[in-house]
Amino acid sequence: MSHPYIPAGYKARLNVYETQRAIEFIKQVFPKNLSAALNLKRVSAPLFVRSDTGLNDDLNGVERAVAFDVPAVGNAEFQVVHSLAKWKRWALKKYDFFPGKGLYTDMNAIRRDEEVLDNIHSVYVDQWDWEKVITAEDRNAEYLKDTVRRIVSAISVTCEELKWEFPALDTRLSSDVTFVTSQELEDMYPDLSPSRREYEFTRTHDVVFIMQIGKKLRSGGMHDGRAPDYDDWELNGDIIYRNAVLDRPFEVSSMGIRVDPESLVRQLRERGCESRLSLPFHKALAAGELPLTIGGGIGQSRLCMLLMGCAHIGEVQSGVWDEETVEDCRAAGITLL
Repeated sequence: MSHPYIPAGYKARLNVYETQRAIEFIKQVFPKNLSAALNLKRVSAPLFVRSDTGLNDDLNGVERAVAFDVPAVGNAEFQVVHSLAKWKRWALKKYDFFPGKGLYTDMNAIRRDEEVLDNIHSVYVDQWDWEKVITAEDRNAEYLKDTVRRIVSAISVTCEELKWEFPALDTRLSSDVTFVTSQELEDMYPDLSPSRREYEFTRTHDVVFIMQIGKKLRSGGMHDGRAPDYDDWELNGDIIYRNAVLDRPFEVSSMGIRVDPESLVRQLRERGCESRLSLPFHKALAAGELPLTIGGGIGQSRLCMLLMGCAHIGEVQSGVWDEETVEDCRAAGITLL
């Protein structure tokens, strides 16, 4: 439970009906812009996967997946996905994609162990999950940065199209991305927490890509947790905007060049997770049987919030909230769906 942050003088730009229209517009237009920018094709994706395949995303390794058994499949246990980070890579091989081409899909997840439900966090997660086949030569920081710039450009184009359709909106987004590593942030602000470092940096940088998430910093800590078996911690990061409405850093995407066999084994050992190498997905990856890829997730509700200037994620998705949040938002005139 937590008190939502209510910006002083906040009033939604659109009424509830127009908000629904704007959400529909964004969810139609942005995937087209993203697909054009990265050469992606839409595919269908699962809501749940078998627990024994290793395909589910383990996030930070402590979050519990929602699990259930299916009697018609020999009582096998299935898990609602946390994300499709691993499934997408498997799908690229199965669907016979080749370098330079990729896929995207609508991903819906349940994060039952989300520690705090606030303006930007909810139990329900919706995002555009995307993944693209690359070559060994593409596994470098410049390729990663170029991909980030393409995504940010797709967001900016969508923002301008949205404002043309809904003149009441006046969101202004920069397309100029500043790249910084997690270690550089620690060096700049050694006495601050990772979240506070992001806040201080985004005060003067509107769009930031924080690189190398998950690796240990010189202080011994990490900027943020990241599973060891999908992103290469040397070649990944988060796209973060400065959210003027909420006056805070606002992550819209976690992404990166994925592990190859060598970095997979190294990162699993560092986290003490070598036992995963016995799972089907990890076996295939370690054996070099899966394509080299880059991929990530872009929050659908997060992007709608940003583009529409909303103060609470509950304005753009139907979620669950504690009574205190419901009452605080009602008193402030914020309509939770």
